[in-house]
Amino acid sequence: MLRSIRRFFCAALVMVTPACLAQSLPATAGETLSGKVVLADAVCGHTTILVAGFSREGGAGTGDWVKTIHADPAFAKATVYPVAMLAGAPAFIRGMIRSGMTKGLSAAEQDRFVVLTEDEKLWRTYFGVTTDKEPCVVLLDSQGKVLWRGHGTSANLEPQVRVALH
Repeated sequence: MLRSIRRFFCAALVMVTPACLAQSLPATAGETLSGKVVLADAVCGHTTILVAGFSREGGAGTGDWVKTIHADPAFAKATVYPVAMLAGAPAFIRGMIRSGMTKGLSAAEQDRFVVLTEDEKLWRTYFGVTTDKEPCVVLLDSQGKVLWRGHGTSANLEPQVRVALH
């Protein structure tokens, strides 16, 4: 009997663990475009929107998301962090990529733009990446709980994020 209970508990734990891990913000430290180290706990304490690009095409859409969010008063209390995943880029060209991303961004915008170079698989799971060609968006409450997750253009999905916010 005890052996059966143990087996059941272990099987349940194995099935539940991936779902829990997918909900937890990966602990990977990132670096802002201004050179500051950012840890996952930086998003706690306020409503946060993470907009991530996992390719050049996906990254291009993050700018549209950020502009749309900043233009909508419904998101006034949310902090937006654009995120660029560069783990797949060769290390010797990451500096050039980062340099290109800083162009046209104010110092304040560079302080919020996070670059990740590690744990790509964890971040892909967290964002629910199904295609690299679209930006991925996650809305978090002040405790870091995921309120909404999706991928695509801001024109199509921003109304859904607004509804999830309220």
